[in-house]
Amino acid sequence: MRTEICDRLGIDVPIFAFTHCRDVAAAVSNAGGLGVLGAVGFTAEQLEVELQWLDEHVQGVYGVDLVIPSKYEGKGVEGLSPAELEAQLAKLVPQGHRDFAEKILNDHGVPHLPPEEKYNQLLGWTATTVAPQIEVILQHPKAKLVANALGTPPDDVIKQIQDSGRLIGALCGSVKHALNHKNAGLDFVVMQGTEGGGHCGEIASMVLWPQVIDAIGDMPALAAGGIGNGRQVAAALAMGAAGAWTGSLWLTVEEANVPPAQMQTYIDATSSDTVRSRSWTGKPCRMLKNDWTEAWEAPENPKPLGMPLQMMVALDGVKRGHRYPDQAKDVNFNPVGQVVGMMNKMERSADVVQRLISEYLESCERLNKLNNA
Repeated sequence: MRTEICDRLGIDVPIFAFTHCRDVAAAVSNAGGLGVLGAVGFTAEQLEVELQWLDEHVQGVYGVDLVIPSKYEGKGVEGLSPAELEAQLAKLVPQGHRDFAEKILNDHGVPHLPPEEKYNQLLGWTATTVAPQIEVILQHPKAKLVANALGTPPDDVIKQIQDSGRLIGALCGSVKHALNHKNAGLDFVVMQGTEGGGHCGEIASMVLWPQVIDAIGDMPALAAGGIGNGRQVAAALAMGAAGAWTGSLWLTVEEANVPPAQMQTYIDATSSDTVRSRSWTGKPCRMLKNDWTEAWEAPENPKPLGMPLQMMVALDGVKRGHRYPDQAKDVNFNPVGQVVGMMNKMERSADVVQRLISEYLESCERLNKLNNA
């Protein structure tokens, strides 16, 4: 099961776990895979705290996932601090969108946050807000891998990461995007099929993976989008993938920082309950459909804004939903892939890694029996 990228990172198995929870990232890394912490919701100061904790609790190495979109509102604005950019972009958000979001939450009885709970409206979804995060990452030697979730990173970011001895890659949803990543000199790509949770394209994994692998040659390609068991890992490696990039799977593990009511929503959901929606982030993102996603689709209501403006509208809903998951059950932000239909029980993260390995080996044994028949 060991592939070249395992040797480059010093990990035992090519199982990558994208998660917003440091406990999950540490558990996966300590089980022989690579935990990848999603940094988008953290300020640079908060990210420093998270990475210090990972340094203390991870025996080997871990990764960090950034979001620098290829296209977004405010791209190209130079010389502004993150706070100044946030203030400038806030002026572009129509008050009608904020009022509509507030009405959805109020109609469903979701309480407001306490006045003392302040937060930045602009997440790390711009080059301006990501730059301080990168500076933090470079201070942590165990952070050996950096991935960009939306598009090819800027040339200066690629050079900065690679010059530090780290690997940098990016997600793609098409052959075109994969070739853009290769031509930019990235170290790996993550091929995410439309089944995947969060931001994804329109091409299914079984079609996307072999197309990308053929197109980029010997560049390591990690398979993502709908992976929930070891049989799927075996299928990905059989196609030529260098490993499996998983995400949704870690929302229902014991270590996940997911409120019980929200976790139960994931456990109860079927694979038919997801939808690609722009209603939270401004870009197509797969999540559980609910009253929030339906409201933004209704023709008489406002249409979602572009990234990052839509999340500046929706972030209050994210925060209130996380704090009051029972009241926000029908309007919560639940990013997850179609694999949610297989996530029907809670497991420990280390047990999930071992299960994936065992199921992979069983699949290989089954194929070997067929080949020897």
